[in-house]
Amino acid sequence: MAKRPSRKSSAKVKSAGKKSLRKASSADAPVGKSSAKVQSAGICAHEHNEATKPVTLAPWDANCRRQTGLSRVRRLHLLRTLSGNKLHKSFKRSYREDYLREFTPPGLLEHTFATFKMLFKEHHFRTFGPLILIMVIANVFLIGLMSEQTYTTFQETLDSTSSDIGVENINNFAKAGLLLVSTIATGGLTNGFGDTEQIFLVIIFLVIWLVTVYLVRHFLARKKIKLRDAFYNACAPIISTLIVLAVIFLQMIPIFIVIITYSTAVTTNFLATPFYALVYFVFASLMLILSGYWLSSSLIALVAVTAPGLRPFTALSTASDLMLGRRIKFIIRIIFLIFIIAFFFVIIVMPVILLDMWLKSSLDWTAGIPIVSVFLLITTCFSFVYSATYLYLYYRRMLDYEED
Repeated sequence: MAKRPSRKSSAKVKSAGKKSLRKASSADAPVGKSSAKVQSAGICAHEHNEATKPVTLAPWDANCRRQTGLSRVRRLHLLRTLSGNKLHKSFKRSYREDYLREFTPPGLLEHTFATFKMLFKEHHFRTFGPLILIMVIANVFLIGLMSEQTYTTFQETLDSTSSDIGVENINNFAKAGLLLVSTIATGGLTNGFGDTEQIFLVIIFLVIWLVTVYLVRHFLARKKIKLRDAFYNACAPIISTLIVLAVIFLQMIPIFIVIITYSTAVTTNFLATPFYALVYFVFASLMLILSGYWLSSSLIALVAVTAPGLRPFTALSTASDLMLGRRIKFIIRIIFLIFIIAFFFVIIVMPVILLDMWLKSSLDWTAGIPIVSVFLLITTCFSFVYSATYLYLYYRRMLDYEED
């Protein structure tokens, strides 16, 4: 039986293998250097090959890391091959020196502005701008805008509620904020859509996701790509992406359980007893942590599966190993992304709501024009493209990170 090396010997092996790791990782050049010379067909193949290269490693061999010379991406398979044991996925103990992943992610603001820079470069925005416009037009013709009557109903409900609680002269700025929150929270953008419209909505956003990732991948390689060619070639892994989305839906079942049980507990006054409330809090926390653990790697799998030829369950397994020891940092950036998207809606939609309120109070002929609905749809489409770019850049940062 192979004897496990001590922590000190593992540290010596790690330091001794630095030179071979650098040599092996030179094949995966950082973005912006040698990858600028990669041809169009090889750009996707780079990610696919790095995700699927097999690794043969003797269990707990102190010299294996030095002899094998794994690249930084192929090392993610190391943890899956050691004694056939997936760390954190069995009842065997996981040692810290085996799952500790050195990774310096970009700062929150740095990554945010890097995403803006990617989208708003002059020749990039000439592609992303028409993409957002096509997305808006497809939504208008295939699905439709939010009904102006629905928005008017929100306004009337807000006015009646404010008068009921004794606040008759509510500030217009506060009223616009409440209208924005109520419209988004109640699903105003998709309110009244039937099954057919919802299917079209999923297809549109799925295609835009694939096209956005395809464009960013080629822009990082400094390849000029036309939007037409992106639509022709980006939708090849659509079935694989749907399978990953189905897995994500299953991983969200604990969240659905928490939502259902919470509504039931509120209805039956179950949470009125402090002890029962504490028990439910622990239960809900465990369910949310479980879903968060699964979803953190599945979101990266949504990006990884866009590489042509990569199977969906291979992408899920690879993304899980890639995120090992990095989930907390990734979850923090996802939370920050949510705040960034909320900021988009505040600075874009709220002024439009204030303008709409002023126009409709001054000009009667503007009563039926869906000004707010149009800008709400544009902001939603832009936020979706921004989120896809944000996730892909973080994924590539992990792939291109050089472990010293």
